[in-house]
Amino acid sequence: MSSGERVRLYVPGSILGYKRGKRTQYNSTSLIQINGVASKEEVDFYLGKRLAYVYKAKTLKKGTKFRVMWGKVTRSHGNAGVVRAKFRKNLPPSSLGAKVRVFMYPSRI
Repeated sequence: MSSGERVRLYVPGSILGYKRGKRTQYNSTSLIQINGVASKEEVDFYLGKRLAYVYKAKTLKKGTKFRVMWGKVTRSHGNAGVVRAKFRKNLPPSSLGAKVRVFMYPSRI
């Protein structure tokens, strides 16, 4: 690998919504679709991995307008490769449909 080559440490994903039943919505658990994951078996690799929801705010803090909300993949949801995730603070409704970064760490051995 050359010194100028960039390495991406994450896989992109999308925020689908919150975990919910017919009448009840659980805001503390978010549903994430990870790109390239299409089955329950493929989810196993991503269990425990860190998630980052990166968004932009209006006010400048610490020299940047970007903010990050951190979470982790907790378990699978259904059979189509969707995962459940818990964030340190619940994701805001404005995040639904947005992109999320699924990092390749920590690894389970």
